[in-house]
Amino acid sequence: MNLPENYIPIIIQAVVAIGFVGISLLGAHFLGPRQQDSTVNKNKSFECGIESEGDARTPFSIRYFLTAILFVLFDIEIVFFYPYAVNFREFGLEGFLAVTTFVSIFFLGFLYVLKRGALDWDK
Repeated sequence: MNLPENYIPIIIQAVVAIGFVGISLLGAHFLGPRQQDSTVNKNKSFECGIESEGDARTPFSIRYFLTAILFVLFDIEIVFFYPYAVNFREFGLEGFLAVTTFVSIFFLGFLYVLKRGALDWDK
């Protein structure tokens, strides 16, 4: 097999990576703890000393998920302000108008969310 010289480091790195994964898996299997006589208490869910209530399939209100999605949406909006804040002098009036349009669209979305009652927990 006649390989170019610049492929040799890549092949060495791949062999080392695959070897590390194999040695790690075998080491975990042979050196890891053995689970022998499992009892009910040992396999029970435990979180910070608080007894668990119900099971993991308890339905949650959609409002929790909606609030999380809205948080991520409006949080990511803030990330887009960073380039503008760093270069606001270079963007000039055109950049200011673009950011103002961006903010106004998100503000209209926020007003829509408020009007629809997505953030009202008392309903």
